[in-house]
Amino acid sequence: MKRLIPLLLLLLGAAYIASTLRAPATAPADFDLAGFGRLPVLVNGRIKPLDTVARNSLLVMQGRQRVSDPVNSAPLAASPTAWLADVLFNPAKTDAYPTFRIESPEVLSLMGLGETETRIAYDNAVQRTMAVVGFLPSTRSRFSFKQLEPKLAELDRQAQLAEPVEEQARTPFQKQVIRLRDTVLLYQRLKHSVQAPDSPDFLGELVQFQKALPAGTEAVRARQKGEAHSEEAFKAMMAMAERYDFMDKMGYLLAIPPAADDSNPTNWITTGHALLETFQNGSVNPNVMAYAALGRAWHDHQPAEFNEIVRLYREQLGKRFADQLRKSDLETRFNAAEPFYTSMTLYAGAFLLAIFSWLKWPAELSRGAFHLMLLAFLLATAGILTRMWLEGRPPVTNLYSSALFVGWGSVGLCLILEAIYKNAIGSVAGGMIGFATLLIAHHLSLSGDTLEMMRAVLDSNFWLATHVVVVTTGYAATFLAGFLAIIYVVRGTLTRSLDQATADTLARMVYGIVCFATLFSLIGTVLGGIWADQSWGRFWGWDPKENGALIIVIWNAIILHCRWGGLVRQRGLMALAIFGNIVTSWSWFGVNMLGVGLHSYGFMDAAFYWLIAFVASQLALIALTQVPLTKWRSFRTT
Repeated sequence: MKRLIPLLLLLLGAAYIASTLRAPATAPADFDLAGFGRLPVLVNGRIKPLDTVARNSLLVMQGRQRVSDPVNSAPLAASPTAWLADVLFNPAKTDAYPTFRIESPEVLSLMGLGETETRIAYDNAVQRTMAVVGFLPSTRSRFSFKQLEPKLAELDRQAQLAEPVEEQARTPFQKQVIRLRDTVLLYQRLKHSVQAPDSPDFLGELVQFQKALPAGTEAVRARQKGEAHSEEAFKAMMAMAERYDFMDKMGYLLAIPPAADDSNPTNWITTGHALLETFQNGSVNPNVMAYAALGRAWHDHQPAEFNEIVRLYREQLGKRFADQLRKSDLETRFNAAEPFYTSMTLYAGAFLLAIFSWLKWPAELSRGAFHLMLLAFLLATAGILTRMWLEGRPPVTNLYSSALFVGWGSVGLCLILEAIYKNAIGSVAGGMIGFATLLIAHHLSLSGDTLEMMRAVLDSNFWLATHVVVVTTGYAATFLAGFLAIIYVVRGTLTRSLDQATADTLARMVYGIVCFATLFSLIGTVLGGIWADQSWGRFWGWDPKENGALIIVIWNAIILHCRWGGLVRQRGLMALAIFGNIVTSWSWFGVNMLGVGLHSYGFMDAAFYWLIAFVASQLALIALTQVPLTKWRSFRTT
């Protein structure tokens, strides 16, 4: 029976993955939110599905992708796409949703949501209902637009005062004020993206606009010539022009595709801009009418009409934008499957199984752990390849993708180690690193779209495919050596499972991985110099990121020279390898916190405290290596 454990674990892992890839069932009478979510729009230079816009917007506003009642945690929107449909077509409803996260007591006080107000007890259903619609503040850290609206002018004033201050010198209050102002502005821009939010029937408004256009245009022309004209028609046209100009300036989504005679597939425009063009071409853009019809069907709860409009609109887009629709469809499925979250769960399972294998059923549980780690690695590989196809770029383009790649490379090396040694050490290290790097990537994703357009300095496929990938592989290998050393120290000091044979095996693993890390770090750093020479006109500029890469090479070289020269033995090797985790983490994240240099991008304030905590933990582990062997549980004689 025990022999079946690895197979059963493999089947369970595969079934778990299959369950995440299955498309959700939709009842015939329901709104086709999946189809609506796949509709493409242009945002920040990239064509993406509305599903991605919804998820990223919620992450930026509140750090999660669901909208829930703050009292009983019941969902207020069925999905991110449903929330976005309400924002676009029924904003009066979403104005009452608690979607803005505020953590600073000073900002809460500024917005009139101080401690006393945020701790109101909801004793009955009436109070809960009032809280949901925005008339009472929540007991949590998320608030509705209605709650913030009375103080928006003061929020904007405080943000304008904070903006001239350099980012590194801003106080927590100033950072929170700017962040809240930006998220509120994002929400307001979303509301103006496809229709005027104050219009009770935007489709009817457009029909009336189309009918009044000939007379209005004639009145404008006559006014310009100084001829007699209808003052009422002239004022109506001016009011519409002002209204649609405001929509154009505020609109966040470029939802209207380019005209048929436009050869550039990225020349998408806002709904407001398309309506302004109506004054020239004499008819309302049919794509604007399609969104207006979607809005009426959604607002009036007519799923059949909504679904038919989505189908017809996709058919029209498919005639000209087949490639974009394929990517949009795949990105939507990718968002729903969340392969990296699934991989993170599998890595955690592999780690735990490998740990238990040192206590019970070593052969069976270690093989099961290896199978789960392999499944997680293959799923992460598929996720990274999907991102590469969607972006049309190499795997590493920003901090988020570097976290994915560092974890992927480390786990790949761990799979090789486990296949060679079959002692569960590779599975423990791979599960730990895979889980940790995907957790880091998750927190990095909270800043918004992780498939963002690259900065001009990085916009070079050849050099990204060489320098960035190779040097990141060096990061991964250096981290792996450090985590293998952690296993050595923890097993030796806290358990009796580190026998001499296992200790020797771990020492060989660390030594081999450090050799690998030195090679890739050195090559990657040299390739970075070549890239800098061609991009910036100098091979080396002592930029903090460049210095960090060089320090990793030097540190790995120090480890090897100490080993070759006999300056350290096993425990010394492990201490040096663990310190390599500190060196690599500062070179990977720390240099971004300096706020200087050409590589200073992707900074997150919260990362500083986690980085300090990580460094402290590594120093504590290094201190353990200095405890005499007679005190280690695995080497006690009594």
